[in-house]
Amino acid sequence: MATVNNNPETTSQPKIRKGRVAIYVLALFILILAAVFAYNYSFIKGQLGIGTAYGARVACSCHYVGGRDLTDCEKDFEPGMEVIGLSLDDEKRRVTASVPLLASATAEFREGWGCVILTGAEAD
Repeated sequence: MATVNNNPETTSQPKIRKGRVAIYVLALFILILAAVFAYNYSFIKGQLGIGTAYGARVACSCHYVGGRDLTDCEKDFEPGMEVIGLSLDDEKRRVTASVPLLASATAEFREGWGCVILTGAEAD
C-alpha cells in the first residue's frame, strides 16, 4: 500500500539558496553604504577640500623652500592623507594636491611670500 504525504510542511516549497541570500545581504550592505556616503557627501567633500589645500601648501613649501624631492615631502603628511596625490609644475612653481573626482587645490611659490594657495581662477 502506498502512503500519501498530506503534510503541507514537506511539500515542495521554494528553497532559497545560501548563495542567493549572500548576494542579497551584500547588495543591502552596498546600498546602505551608498546611502551613508550620499548623506555625508557635503561633509566629506569639505574635509577633502581642506586636506588637499593643506597637502598642496605643505608639499609646495617642502619642495620649493626646503629643497626636498616631492616624494620625500609626502612623509610630512598627517595620517589619513594617503588618498591625496601630488603633481608638480616646475615651470610655474606650483604643486597641485588632488583626490580624483572630489577635490583639488594648488599652491604656488612666490618669492618673498612663500607658498600660497591659489583660488580656482588663479589656478587655471
